[in-house]
Amino acid sequence: MALSRSLRQLFAVIPRCSVSTQRCSVSTPRCSVSTKLAARCVTQWSSQPEHNLRENEAVNPNFVNRNPRNLELMCLAVKDRGWKTTWPHREFHHRLVFSRSIRYVTVEVFSCSSLVPVLSCSTKEWALKEDLASANCVAACQAVGEVLARRCKQAGITRMVFEAIPWTYRSDAVQSFRAAMKEGGVVFSEPRRKYIGT
Repeated sequence: MALSRSLRQLFAVIPRCSVSTQRCSVSTPRCSVSTKLAARCVTQWSSQPEHNLRENEAVNPNFVNRNPRNLELMCLAVKDRGWKTTWPHREFHHRLVFSRSIRYVTVEVFSCSSLVPVLSCSTKEWALKEDLASANCVAACQAVGEVLARRCKQAGITRMVFEAIPWTYRSDAVQSFRAAMKEGGVVFSEPRRKYIGT
Protein backbone atom coordinates (compact mmCIF):
# COMPACT_ATOMS: atom_id res chain seq x y z
CA MET A 1 0.00 0.00 0.00
CA ALA A 2 2.81 2.37 0.93
CA LEU A 3 4.69 1.45 -2.23
CA SER A 4 1.73 2.22 -4.50
CA ARG A 5 1.12 5.55 -2.71
CA SER A 6 4.75 6.60 -3.21
CA LEU A 7 4.59 5.60 -6.90
CA ARG A 8 1.44 7.67 -7.37
CA GLN A 9 3.15 10.65 -5.78
CA LEU A 10 6.20 10.14 -8.00
CA PHE A 11 4.12 10.01 -11.20
CA ALA A 12 2.16 13.08 -10.08
CA VAL A 13 5.36 15.05 -9.41
CA ILE A 14 7.34 14.13 -12.54
CA PRO A 15 5.06 15.85 -15.11
CA ARG A 16 5.16 19.10 -13.11
CA CYS A 17 8.94 18.96 -13.09
CA SER A 18 9.16 18.34 -16.82
CA VAL A 19 6.68 21.17 -17.58
CA SER A 20 8.63 23.56 -15.37
CA THR A 21 11.93 22.74 -17.05
CA GLN A 22 10.33 23.28 -20.49
CA ARG A 23 9.14 26.70 -19.38
CA CYS A 24 12.66 27.47 -18.22
CA SER A 25 14.08 27.01 -21.69
CA VAL A 26 11.40 29.24 -23.23
CA SER A 27 11.36 32.22 -20.88
CA THR A 28 14.22 33.41 -18.70
CA PRO A 29 12.25 35.31 -15.95
CA ARG A 30 10.52 32.13 -14.89
CA CYS A 31 13.75 30.16 -14.86
CA SER A 32 14.39 30.74 -11.18
CA VAL A 33 10.83 29.67 -10.35
CA SER A 34 11.16 26.53 -12.46
CA THR A 35 14.48 25.56 -10.88
CA LYS A 36 12.88 26.04 -7.45
CA LEU A 37 10.03 23.72 -8.52
CA ALA A 38 12.48 21.14 -9.82
CA ALA A 39 14.49 21.35 -6.62
CA ARG A 40 11.30 20.98 -4.59
CA CYS A 41 10.40 17.89 -6.63
CA VAL A 42 13.77 16.32 -5.88
CA THR A 43 13.53 17.13 -2.18
CA GLN A 44 9.99 15.75 -2.02
CA TRP A 45 11.15 12.51 -3.59
CA SER A 46 14.21 12.28 -1.37
CA SER A 47 12.06 12.79 1.72
CA GLN A 48 10.04 9.66 0.88
CA PRO A 49 11.06 6.60 2.92
CA GLU A 50 13.47 4.37 1.05
CA HIS A 51 12.31 0.87 0.33
CA ASN A 52 14.51 -2.12 0.83
CA LEU A 53 15.85 -3.07 -2.59
CA ARG A 54 16.76 -6.58 -1.46
CA GLU A 55 13.18 -7.71 -0.87
CA ASN A 56 13.22 -9.64 -4.15
CA GLU A 57 16.42 -11.42 -3.17
CA ALA A 58 14.92 -12.98 -0.05
CA VAL A 59 14.52 -16.77 -0.17
CA ASN A 60 10.99 -18.05 0.21
CA PRO A 61 10.87 -20.63 3.03
CA ASN A 62 7.98 -22.50 1.34
CA PHE A 63 9.33 -24.44 -1.66
CA VAL A 64 6.96 -25.91 -4.21
CA ASN A 65 8.45 -28.44 -6.61
CA ARG A 66 6.97 -27.56 -10.00
CA ASN A 67 8.38 -30.69 -11.62
CA PRO A 68 7.70 -33.62 -9.30
CA ARG A 69 9.58 -36.00 -11.62
CA ASN A 70 12.96 -34.34 -10.96
CA LEU A 71 14.01 -36.90 -8.36
CA GLU A 72 12.80 -39.72 -10.59
CA LEU A 73 14.84 -38.49 -13.56
CA MET A 74 17.94 -38.08 -11.36
CA CYS A 75 17.45 -41.65 -10.04
CA LEU A 76 17.05 -40.39 -6.47
CA ALA A 77 13.33 -41.04 -5.94
CA VAL A 78 12.33 -43.81 -3.55
CA LYS A 79 10.53 -46.79 -5.11
CA ASP A 80 7.92 -48.76 -3.22
CA ARG A 81 9.42 -52.23 -2.88
CA GLY A 82 6.42 -54.10 -1.51
CA TRP A 83 6.56 -57.77 -0.64
CA LYS A 84 8.92 -60.01 -2.59
CA THR A 85 6.17 -62.57 -3.11
CA THR A 86 3.82 -60.16 -4.91
CA TRP A 87 3.53 -60.26 -8.68
CA PRO A 88 3.84 -57.99 -10.57
CA HIS A 89 6.50 -56.23 -8.52
CA ARG A 90 5.77 -52.83 -6.95
CA GLU A 91 9.27 -51.47 -7.51
CA PHE A 92 8.69 -49.09 -10.44
CA HIS A 93 8.01 -45.48 -11.35
CA HIS A 94 5.93 -46.33 -14.43
CA ARG A 95 4.52 -49.73 -15.35
CA LEU A 96 3.04 -50.84 -18.66
CA VAL A 97 0.04 -53.19 -18.65
CA PHE A 98 -0.78 -55.02 -21.90
CA SER A 99 -4.19 -56.67 -22.15
CA ARG A 100 -5.60 -58.44 -25.19
CA SER A 101 -9.21 -59.55 -25.22
CA ILE A 102 -11.21 -61.39 -27.87
CA ARG A 103 -12.15 -58.11 -29.59
CA TYR A 104 -9.67 -55.38 -28.58
CA VAL A 105 -6.09 -54.64 -27.53
CA THR A 106 -5.62 -52.18 -24.67
CA VAL A 107 -2.33 -50.88 -23.28
CA GLU A 108 -2.08 -48.61 -20.22
CA VAL A 109 0.81 -46.91 -18.45
CA PHE A 110 0.42 -46.59 -14.67
CA SER A 111 2.38 -44.39 -12.30
CA CYS A 112 3.45 -45.73 -8.91
CA SER A 113 1.41 -43.05 -7.14
CA SER A 114 -1.96 -43.43 -8.90
CA LEU A 115 -4.45 -46.15 -9.73
CA VAL A 116 -5.66 -44.26 -12.80
CA PRO A 117 -3.58 -44.80 -15.96
CA VAL A 118 -1.35 -41.92 -16.98
CA LEU A 119 -1.40 -42.87 -20.68
CA SER A 120 -3.46 -45.38 -22.59
CA CYS A 121 -4.00 -46.59 -26.11
CA SER A 122 -6.56 -49.05 -27.43
CA THR A 123 -7.99 -50.35 -30.66
CA LYS A 124 -11.36 -49.11 -29.37
CA GLU A 125 -10.27 -45.66 -30.55
CA TRP A 126 -11.82 -44.88 -33.90
CA ALA A 127 -8.60 -43.41 -35.33
CA LEU A 128 -6.90 -46.82 -34.94
CA LYS A 129 -9.90 -49.05 -35.62
CA GLU A 130 -10.77 -47.54 -39.00
CA ASP A 131 -7.37 -48.47 -40.51
CA LEU A 132 -7.19 -52.04 -39.14
CA ALA A 133 -8.78 -55.16 -40.60
CA SER A 134 -9.05 -56.73 -37.14
CA ALA A 135 -8.90 -55.01 -33.75
CA ASN A 136 -6.97 -57.78 -31.98
CA CYS A 137 -4.53 -59.17 -34.55
CA VAL A 138 -0.73 -58.90 -34.57
CA ALA A 139 -0.85 -55.82 -36.83
CA ALA A 140 -3.21 -54.15 -34.35
CA CYS A 141 -0.74 -54.80 -31.53
CA GLN A 142 2.05 -53.26 -33.60
CA ALA A 143 -0.10 -50.19 -34.42
CA VAL A 144 -0.99 -49.74 -30.74
CA GLY A 145 2.72 -49.95 -29.87
CA GLU A 146 3.65 -47.25 -32.40
CA VAL A 147 0.90 -44.87 -31.23
CA LEU A 148 1.64 -45.40 -27.53
CA ALA A 149 5.39 -44.89 -28.08
CA ARG A 150 4.64 -41.52 -29.70
CA ARG A 151 2.38 -40.53 -26.80
CA CYS A 152 4.99 -41.58 -24.26
CA LYS A 153 7.64 -39.48 -25.99
CA GLN A 154 5.32 -36.47 -25.97
CA ALA A 155 4.61 -36.97 -22.25
CA GLY A 156 8.33 -37.37 -21.44
CA ILE A 157 8.03 -40.96 -20.22
CA THR A 158 10.71 -42.96 -22.00
CA ARG A 159 11.53 -45.62 -19.37
CA MET A 160 9.06 -48.02 -17.82
CA VAL A 161 8.71 -51.57 -16.52
CA PHE A 162 6.90 -54.17 -18.62
CA GLU A 163 6.25 -57.52 -16.92
CA ALA A 164 3.97 -59.78 -18.90
CA ILE A 165 2.84 -63.28 -17.97
CA PRO A 166 5.50 -65.67 -19.37
CA TRP A 167 3.21 -67.71 -21.67
CA THR A 168 1.68 -64.54 -23.19
CA TYR A 169 5.06 -62.80 -23.35
CA ARG A 170 6.31 -65.28 -25.97
CA SER A 171 3.35 -64.69 -28.31
CA ASP A 172 3.80 -62.96 -31.66
CA ALA A 173 1.37 -60.17 -30.70
CA VAL A 174 3.33 -59.15 -27.59
CA GLN A 175 6.66 -59.42 -29.40
CA SER A 176 5.47 -57.18 -32.25
CA PHE A 177 4.12 -54.70 -29.67
CA ARG A 178 7.50 -54.66 -27.83
CA ALA A 179 9.39 -54.17 -31.09
CA ALA A 180 7.17 -51.22 -32.07
CA MET A 181 7.63 -49.60 -28.64
CA LYS A 182 11.42 -50.04 -28.78
CA GLU A 183 11.55 -48.53 -32.28
CA GLY A 184 9.57 -45.59 -30.91
CA GLY A 185 12.28 -44.91 -28.31
CA VAL A 186 10.79 -46.47 -25.17
CA VAL A 187 13.08 -48.54 -22.93
CA PHE A 188 11.56 -51.37 -20.89
CA SER A 189 13.80 -50.99 -17.85
CA GLU A 190 14.34 -48.29 -15.25
CA PRO A 191 17.73 -47.19 -13.94
CA ARG A 192 18.82 -48.31 -10.51
CA ARG A 193 18.34 -45.91 -7.65
CA LYS A 194 21.37 -43.90 -6.52
CA TYR A 195 21.97 -43.91 -2.78
CA ILE A 196 23.64 -40.72 -1.54
CA GLY A 197 25.18 -40.86 1.92
CA THR A 198 24.01 -38.18 4.33
